Amino acid sequence: MDREPVNLTIGTFAKAAGVNVETIRFYQRKGLLSTPTRPTGGIRHYGDADVARVKFVKSSKRLGFNLGEIAQLLRLEDGAHCGEAAELAAERLNDVRVRLADLVRIEAALSQLIEDCRAANGNVSCPLIAALRHSYRTT
Repeated sequence: MDREPVNLTIGTFAKAAGVNVETIRFYQRKGLLSTPTRPTGGIRHYGDADVARVKFVKSSKRLGFNLGEIAQLLRLEDGAHCGEAAELAAERLNDVRVRLADLVRIEAALSQLIEDCRAANGNVSCPLIAALRHSYRTT
């Protein structure tokens, strides 16, 4: 089985991890990724573990975790803290469910407004525009 090289420059590392160089630097500033020491007159090098860590961050982001939560997950990544990781995931799941409920309400409202607009064809006042104006005044 072929393995990625363990002596990657930042550009090669970024490409292997599927991000750009600025993302690597951003993760370093946020403490999600360590910055390797620079040998005298040399370039910093990264390894397979660094690539895996960035991929972990990307996977976590796709599941909706924010960078603070990802930092917590990284501290728990030894696998011995599954309960704590599950608590973080349960909080994220609750947030997702709240957002889904909001999206369902938005979908219903927009569907109704589109229907109202189509039914009001030729009227001077557009139901969608009127509803948005009314909402703006009440918020």
